[in-house]
Amino acid sequence: MEEAMDGGVRFSSLRFISDHVGFQGTIKTSPSDFIVVEIDEWGQLVNKALDEAVYETSKIEPEPCHSVKKPKLNIQNVSIEHESHGEASPAATRYADRDQDHEAGSENEGSVNGVTSECEKGSAGLLRSLLDEKTHTLLDRFASDVKGMWSSKTELTEPSLALSLGKVLDKKQRAALHSAVRQEFPFLITAGSNAEVVVKPSPEYKELCHLVSEEEALGFFKYLDARKENSKFTFKPDTNKDHRKAVHHFLNKKFGNLVETKSFPGRDHSAGNPNTAAITVRFREKARGKRSRLECERRKAVCTAFTLQKENLEMFEAISFLAVKLGVIPSDFSYAGLKDKKAITYQSMVVRKVTPGRLKNIEKEIMKKRMNVFNIRPVGDSLRLGQLKGNHFEIVIRNLKNQINDSASLRERILEAIENVKNKGFVNYYGPQRFGKGKKIQTDQIGLALLRNEMVKAIKLFLTPEDMDDPVNKAKKYFLQTEDAKGTLSLMPEFRVRERALLESLHRFGMTEEGCVQAWFSFPHSMRIFYTHAYSSRVWNEAASYRLEAYGTKVVKGDLICSDEDAGEHFPSSKVHLVTEEEESANTYTVHQVVLPVLGYNVQYPENKVGQWYHGVLSRDGLQASRFRVPALKLNVPGCYRHILKRPHNVSHRLVRPDPEVEVEGSHADDAMPSLSLSFDLDASCYATVCLREMMKGDI
Repeated sequence: MEEAMDGGVRFSSLRFISDHVGFQGTIKTSPSDFIVVEIDEWGQLVNKALDEAVYETSKIEPEPCHSVKKPKLNIQNVSIEHESHGEASPAATRYADRDQDHEAGSENEGSVNGVTSECEKGSAGLLRSLLDEKTHTLLDRFASDVKGMWSSKTELTEPSLALSLGKVLDKKQRAALHSAVRQEFPFLITAGSNAEVVVKPSPEYKELCHLVSEEEALGFFKYLDARKENSKFTFKPDTNKDHRKAVHHFLNKKFGNLVETKSFPGRDHSAGNPNTAAITVRFREKARGKRSRLECERRKAVCTAFTLQKENLEMFEAISFLAVKLGVIPSDFSYAGLKDKKAITYQSMVVRKVTPGRLKNIEKEIMKKRMNVFNIRPVGDSLRLGQLKGNHFEIVIRNLKNQINDSASLRERILEAIENVKNKGFVNYYGPQRFGKGKKIQTDQIGLALLRNEMVKAIKLFLTPEDMDDPVNKAKKYFLQTEDAKGTLSLMPEFRVRERALLESLHRFGMTEEGCVQAWFSFPHSMRIFYTHAYSSRVWNEAASYRLEAYGTKVVKGDLICSDEDAGEHFPSSKVHLVTEEEESANTYTVHQVVLPVLGYNVQYPENKVGQWYHGVLSRDGLQASRFRVPALKLNVPGCYRHILKRPHNVSHRLVRPDPEVEVEGSHADDAMPSLSLSFDLDASCYATVCLREMMKGDI
């Protein structure tokens, strides 16, 4: 394959899956030729008016905040990809952010087994009501296996073992399931992504078991989970001062923002053992008070959902404009996926701290910016990336003609191409627009610099000018020559929101390594992580092309497969299976079930030539798995899996031949040529341009 200047593979060199001839044509002649409509989690097009009856039942009202919480089963999902906003350890955050609170009970006077609650007693019955018998049996077996591995001293790393309990679409049932698992199995942690509940061993529990007895560890974690107001937990008396110090250190390191510890003389102190003391734990008053205030604020926070329509506008530019008009910051907006610029797009969005009325008040100003907002309503929470079923496309391909030196019927070529892609699918590459099509510096190059912690280089790459003599590129050229952020700001046009935000930070903090770190924080988290994801995406494209070159469509030993072809990118490693030699011989799987990892610190690699290729690329780019955490920018890239092939759904087409006798107002200059009107749906994170590339057999 042809190499690009930056060491990657040119998009035009990536392999196809079908061998039809294809045809030529022009897409995106105008934004109206490329219409994208998001399909929400319930399979509804977001440009349709909401069903008011459905809306009323799904609306979530904020709950009043009281000093003493009523008992309820509700644990906030632990995010697999977590952005930390403070100094609290992950373990402390996991418990401090929990919404589960119980009524104040009798204080524990020191008994290790004194933290039993009614919720705990009923947890087994609750689990059985939430899980089918097969899944409940699998969970019991998983918990038993974890305890068995720890008992046998087998080394176990946190990412290596996980169990999926499946998808639970109802939010309240999902929260109850998280809570019930924690109550019955305190040595396990739960994580949530795209409505799926995944169970893993708790590394903090295992670490504590190295310091105290399993009985004490179990009691301590039950204490944390119960969250009884004014309660205490006391470990067994200990005569070893150094050992007590180690326990204090562990508890403060992992849970210091939530609890405080102190040693008190034990019962044996008066009996001639002056060194005997027992460690007592209690919840921090300030932490509980702060948590209560934060909880009140969170519950009172207003979230407004709406459908955003935009035309020929970059999504981040649209968000920045809305943020200025509404008096909020860009990170207050959340969305399920990115959308094309040169298109008319419809997508769901949620903005925090803005009422529906305030958003409606600026509708006229929004429309002046080639945007529109509708389906405005209050909701209970923000959106997550990937929280959609897919996208619907309405595309017009103009100026149709045969490939060079192809004399066959154009109509037959088009029909052949459409049928091939409907049946065989297309290679599920990330589209060229993800990397900045036609740009001198592409987004994956910036992402690689960030992963290498080369912050200054990443800034310079971001501000590298194109070979054009317009005001934006003149400003960028001036900056690279002088590193004068203040002077560059005076040259940079107001509409370049991202560049100006970066330059303002650089003017304040300077072009040092630390100054550049602070400058990157002028971007919201979703934008910072976008660049690192772009690097992982480029490598995935190359890996998929190499996999097809090495093995074709045959599923071979060492391939990774996921039998659920409709699974999104964010399914756990427990759903991934390594193909055996026997399965290869029996042709057990099809190429449509093969997945490849998108780079991150928590992925499994194929165990064949493709896996070797991955490790070679990481070595080439100076990366190891650990480099997919960038603490300086609060970025964690766990990685995921992606099917190498995908199929479009609900495909329909219409070939239009213009009538030369009829002039149509607003028609295109190339309308004398036939055009193709295509309509189809794609799963989330699939690219229509990539589907068209496979269909037409040429660069888009």
